Amino acid sequence: MLRHARELLAVRSPLDAELIVSEILGSWWGHRVAGGDVEEVIGESLIDHAARAGTPAALALLTGMAGLGTRRQAVRAEEAALELMERGVARPGWAGRVGMVTAGECYVSRDVYGDQDSVVCTYTYGGADRHALVVLVDRTKAGTVPAPGPGRSARPPACGMVRDAWVSSRVDKLLDHCRRDGADNPLMRFEQLDPRDTRAMLQRALEHTNATDDPPVNENFGSYHAFVRSRVRALPPGGRVPQPVLYGRERRAMIATRFLASDEAEGLSDRSAAIRCVDRIIDYGCAHDFGRPLRVSPIKAEMFLLDWLPRKVLLSPTEQEAVPHVLAAWVRWAGKRTGLPEEGVRATLDAVWDATGKFAGAYRDPAAFGLDRELVDRLLPDGELEALPRRAFALPFLSGTHRVSGRHGSIDLSALDPADPADRRVMLEFEHPGADPAHLDAHERLAARLWDGDPPQLWETAQALLDVGYERHDILHKLIAVLDRAGDDPHELRAALRVLRHEPPPQ
Repeated sequence: MLRHARELLAVRSPLDAELIVSEILGSWWGHRVAGGDVEEVIGESLIDHAARAGTPAALALLTGMAGLGTRRQAVRAEEAALELMERGVARPGWAGRVGMVTAGECYVSRDVYGDQDSVVCTYTYGGADRHALVVLVDRTKAGTVPAPGPGRSARPPACGMVRDAWVSSRVDKLLDHCRRDGADNPLMRFEQLDPRDTRAMLQRALEHTNATDDPPVNENFGSYHAFVRSRVRALPPGGRVPQPVLYGRERRAMIATRFLASDEAEGLSDRSAAIRCVDRIIDYGCAHDFGRPLRVSPIKAEMFLLDWLPRKVLLSPTEQEAVPHVLAAWVRWAGKRTGLPEEGVRATLDAVWDATGKFAGAYRDPAAFGLDRELVDRLLPDGELEALPRRAFALPFLSGTHRVSGRHGSIDLSALDPADPADRRVMLEFEHPGADPAHLDAHERLAARLWDGDPPQLWETAQALLDVGYERHDILHKLIAVLDRAGDDPHELRAALRVLRHEPPPQ
C-alpha cells in the first residue's frame, strides 16, 4: 500500500489524490478479520506503518487519510502527518487543498417506478476543479423486517442501498444528459434536491450498504467508498429522510379488500386463492420493499415471482396457479392508484407474463421431492418455505434413522408439534438419550434460534460448514460454543459466526 502511495507524488490535482487514497482504503473495504474491526486492524496499522516509514509517499498517504479515513483514522493520520512535517519531510503540492471542498447543487435522476436513484452532487475546491459525484441508490432490496404483531407495526430498515458510485469532471455535460433523459423519456424524472436532505438520504443508504454482509455492489465500489463517505460528510447537515408509511394488519387487510372489490380483480375466478395471493403481495411490499406495497415495477414483479416466492412462501397448488394472474390484476389496480404512466404499467405487465412461464420452474413445491405434505405443514405452520431446510436441520425430522415416528415410551412421536417448545424438547431428548439437562438446554436454545432464523447468519454458517464436510452434530456443537461465548451481544455473535464460516475443512 505504501508503494502504491508513491503515485500520490506524481499528481497535482487534489481530486486525483483523493481518488488514489480512496482506492488504497478500498482495498480492505467489505473484508472481515478475526478478532477486530478491519478498519482498526488494517487501516490504523497502515497509519502506524506510514508514520514509521517517514517518506514523502508516507506523508502523502497520511495527508489523504486525514481527509478520507474514518473519524479515528483521520485524527491519527493528521497527528502522524504533522510529526513528519515537523521532521522536514516534504509534502505534496496538493496537500493544502485535499478535503477542502465546497458542496454545490444536488440533483437526482430517478425512474418513475422507484427502483433506483442516480444522485448527482457537485463540488469545487474553493471555486475551482468543479466535479460531480454520482451515487446509485438501489431501492429494490430492503432486506427483511418482522411481520407486525398485535398492536405494533413493522418499520422498514432503510431508504435504499448504495450500489455504485463514480466521479466526473465534465459536470455540465453530465447534467445536460440527465435533463434531456428526464424530458424525453416518460419513465424517467430529473429533479433538484436539497443538499441537506441529500446528505441524510445518502448517509442512511450508505449505512445500509455497510451493514449488509456481502452487499450486491459494483465490483469497483470499494475503490470509491471512502471518497463517497467524505463527500457525503461535506454536504450541509440538518436534512431529513422521509419516514416510510407503517402498515399494520388492519391497514393491510383494508388494502386487500379494496383491491378484491375493484374492477381489475373482477376476472379472478378463485377468490379464496386470490385472497391468499394478494396478502402475499402486500406483505412483500411492506416487509421487503421499504414499506411500499402499492409500488409496482418490472424488477419488483420479477423478484416477487422468481426470487421471493420460491424461497420464502409455501403455496398450495391452486395458489401456484393463481398468483401470476392476481399479480397482473394488482399491477393494473396499484399502477392506477399511484399514477404510474401507462407505459410503466404495460412494461410491468410484460414482465409479469414473461416471468409466469419461468415461475413454474422456479417454484419448487416440497411435495415434488417426495416430502410428506403433512410433515412439511408441521415444520412450516407459518408458511415460511425458506425455513424448511434449517428447521429440518435443527430437529431430527428428516434424517434417516432419526426420523420422528412411532412411539418413545408413552409418547407418540408423530403427534409432536415442532413449533411447540415443550414438544421440541421431547424430540431433542429422543435424539440425545441420556444427555444431562444442561446439554439439552444448550441444544434447545440453538434449535429455537434455528427455528426462528435468529440471526440469519446462524443458518448461513451451518450451511458453510456443511459445504466443507462437517457432520451435522459437529456443526451443532460448534454453533452452541459460539452462542455460549457471545452471550446476549448480537454484534459479537455475528462477528464470531463470520469467523466460524471460514473454518478449514475437517481433517
